[in-house]
Amino acid sequence: MTEIGIGLIGGGYMGKAHAVAYAAVAAVFNTPLRPKLEMIAAASPQSAEAYRKAYGFARAAQDWQDLVADPKVGAVIIASPQSTHRAIAEAAFAAGKPVFCEKPLGASLGEARAMVAAAEASGLPNMIGFNYVRTPATQFVRHLLAEGAIGTVTWFRGEHTEDFLADPALPATWRTTGRANGTMGDLAPHPINCTLALMGDIAELSARIETIHHSRPSPEGPRAVDNDDHAQLMLRFASGVMGHLYVSRTATGRKMGYAYEIHGTKGAIRFDQEDQNAVWLYRAEGPQATRGFTRILTGPDHPDYAAFCQGPGHGTGYQDQIIIEARDFLTAIATGQPVWPTFRDGLAVAQIIDTAFRAAADGLWHSVPKD
Repeated sequence: MTEIGIGLIGGGYMGKAHAVAYAAVAAVFNTPLRPKLEMIAAASPQSAEAYRKAYGFARAAQDWQDLVADPKVGAVIIASPQSTHRAIAEAAFAAGKPVFCEKPLGASLGEARAMVAAAEASGLPNMIGFNYVRTPATQFVRHLLAEGAIGTVTWFRGEHTEDFLADPALPATWRTTGRANGTMGDLAPHPINCTLALMGDIAELSARIETIHHSRPSPEGPRAVDNDDHAQLMLRFASGVMGHLYVSRTATGRKMGYAYEIHGTKGAIRFDQEDQNAVWLYRAEGPQATRGFTRILTGPDHPDYAAFCQGPGHGTGYQDQIIIEARDFLTAIATGQPVWPTFRDGLAVAQIIDTAFRAAADGLWHSVPKD
């Protein structure tokens, strides 16, 4: 077994999730490459020290540059704001270190392109964090589609709906300013990645992107909201199949509505992340009187489930998705082979988001370019 020092940049919501994942992944999956929580960096040396104590890292960095340059850091995890992603990734690749970056890849399409160029020029392992697509349930759905369980796919509907900004009385925050922090920059990358994983390339799309609550209270008085609350995309896949995608941070009542429905000539599939351990499968076979959706509870026979629990129906959770990501990143480092999704897969998502904004601006259908 070989030890590798993990350097984590960012100690907040996602930083904690990655810290827990790298502390647990070797025990869960018995990985040959064993991570050590070596160093953590945050917005200040003081906050980095607080996170070090809380998460069990060996050392706190003065800043992210200090962390990237440290010889004991063998791999870099970026869980800081997206405006910092490009500079950190480019520095880490230049230092010869593999990089795992939280979504979205960069704060713009141009930054995403630059990050892919840096990653591929370095030849180093690189991954982007799309954790929801790694649930045992959605991995199982990908297997069902690959084996033709519902026949030829004829239609797709996806969504990512939450309500954390549904109340117009909620105050303005960093999320309510800047295009990169709106729903298309914040939530949309996850369902777009899922859509590509399940359905393949998107050939063209049309879009409507809107702000619902145009101002929010702040201590200084009403503050304008200059980014989007929700959006819908009409899709035409390269396969010719039609689809629809809706994203919202103002969907009252929805907490984690990462959901999809897929129709085929021989059946259909439904999934909702709010019930993440179940897949609903309809097979168009047998007497009409007994046909209906079957609820399949995930268990040890489904991808990556058994490493966490031996009991069918007991379920996996959010943190387990991050542990699976950690296993995949360690695998990429150990083998030197790309593990999906790479930075280039993150660029594909950025291309679709950029195309959606252009389509929303002129009201026309736009082809999705390929880098």
